[in-house]
Amino acid sequence: MRSQTDRFELYIKVTLYSNVLLVPLIAGGAVLSSPHIGLEVLPVAATTAVHVLLCVLLIRAGIAAYPTALPLLRPAAASSPAPGRRLVRLIAAGAVSAVVTCAAAVAYPDAAPGDPDPTAAVLLMNITLYAVALATVLRATIVVCAAGLPGCTTLAVVAGPGSAIALAAVLLVLAPAARVTLWTLGLVRELDEARRVQAGLAVTEERLRISRDLHDVLGRTLSVVALKAELSARLAQRGRAEAADEMLEVRRIAQDALVDLRAVVGSYRTADLPTELAGARSLLESAGITCHLTGDAATLPAPAQAALGWVVREGTTNVLRHSEATTCRITLTTAPGTATLTMSDDGVPSAPDSHDASCAPGPARLGNGLTGLRERIAALNGTMTAAHTPPAGFTLTVHLPLPTPAS
Repeated sequence: MRSQTDRFELYIKVTLYSNVLLVPLIAGGAVLSSPHIGLEVLPVAATTAVHVLLCVLLIRAGIAAYPTALPLLRPAAASSPAPGRRLVRLIAAGAVSAVVTCAAAVAYPDAAPGDPDPTAAVLLMNITLYAVALATVLRATIVVCAAGLPGCTTLAVVAGPGSAIALAAVLLVLAPAARVTLWTLGLVRELDEARRVQAGLAVTEERLRISRDLHDVLGRTLSVVALKAELSARLAQRGRAEAADEMLEVRRIAQDALVDLRAVVGSYRTADLPTELAGARSLLESAGITCHLTGDAATLPAPAQAALGWVVREGTTNVLRHSEATTCRITLTTAPGTATLTMSDDGVPSAPDSHDASCAPGPARLGNGLTGLRERIAALNGTMTAAHTPPAGFTLTVHLPLPTPAS
């Protein structure tokens, strides 16, 4: 299934490309209004087809010209090139094809009797709209709009003020609106990329913190062990009895380092539920995901808090890495002898790591993280279920038994 950004981009493309249909409809209407339809229709059809093709190429160039990532985060090779000769040629060819198509449609025998002006006006509107839409700098937009003013004057003199007013409306309203539409598409792309980068930075920051703690604990200890081992080796070479004492000291230092290392790892392996809930809300909201928390975690015993804290930690990671969620709900309910934690989001899974790629309703295929989490919950006689919820959501539910007051 498509992500929200992909759906928005598809909507923009369909809207822009569908406007091209105005060209054959209006040119065809001018031809069909004539009672004599013969071989003279071929030039009109040919010029119309060429004009439609050029309009499509202009739209495609305009969409591709807008960024797909933040400029500071995008590699130099991936940067969108500035409009060059190919773009100028497309604009010129599109303008010429618009004029030729107008002339062919209006010159057709008995075409649009009495009032052929709307045909020429709308065709000129069409090409002007797309020429401005692909302009990626404000100066280009102003130049294109200024270039259309002589066309308004010509229409006012030759065809009448109605067509001139219509074309002026396109230049002043519709053309800037098309530019704003593509600007919005570029902004949505940037926001989506920023969200992905922010999630990656959170993971990188956690790795750096673990690396720093391990360095602080083991860095000095390993240096001392190396020096002590070298000293004991030299003493042993000289036959000194102190060599054995130095090796015993090395063993003591290594044992102390093992205790410190277990303490560091234990701090990461212990999850406090209230802390994890607060951290999940902060992390999700910083990524643009609305988080709703319900329930009180302070009344649960320590083993249950630790287990459910791991559920919140893993579930939050999955929402950030494997979904396009906009809302996440975390609900904690307690009943006599049972605690239930539910995490649900409205995101579309984008990777089959922890979510099933098919997104079909029902049980989901578990990745390594959720598999380890299920084993941790099972050790406390609890149960865990993970399932896709229609139309495009994912729900993680954990039931954990609690000791009764009598026990």
